[in-house]
Amino acid sequence: METILIRPANTNDLESILCILNDEIKFGTSVYDYKEKSLSDIQTWYQEKRKHKFPVLVAQINNEVIGYSTYGYFRPREGYQFSIEHSVYLSKNSQGKGVGKLLMDNLIAIAIDQGFHRMLAVVDANNIGSCRFHEKLGFKEVGKMTEVGYKFDKWLDVIIMQLNLDTININ
Repeated sequence: METILIRPANTNDLESILCILNDEIKFGTSVYDYKEKSLSDIQTWYQEKRKHKFPVLVAQINNEVIGYSTYGYFRPREGYQFSIEHSVYLSKNSQGKGVGKLLMDNLIAIAIDQGFHRMLAVVDANNIGSCRFHEKLGFKEVGKMTEVGYKFDKWLDVIIMQLNLDTININ
């Protein structure tokens, strides 16, 4: 089995991150954007993450970036300052191989270290694989919003899941 390296992203990784994200925009419902992002968009996004000290992690095999994860504030108001919403995306051929768990384990450890209280996942309700993935990580479903998204000519529901970071032992 090939070794998967999880590490902080750098500017050299942005094109790979862009490819993974744009693939999901074009073909999936994990991202409700319609228009693909540009390299300039990703550079701005990355600089914003760095400015707020939010991690951007990549998973790499044989010098190829095969996935990434990050988080940001759930809502941009002071009262939400201890709650974050995460993202984790993998290249299509890397899914189901434990890469996402490695990215999330590292991301969760950073969130705990940074003093966050809750990590939220907003998951397309039809993405059963993502729901199960989050459940295995300890996320609990706390709500469902119906027909709040629209993509590929259909209404989409989202499930809100949360992880209590205060009860996780990362030893």
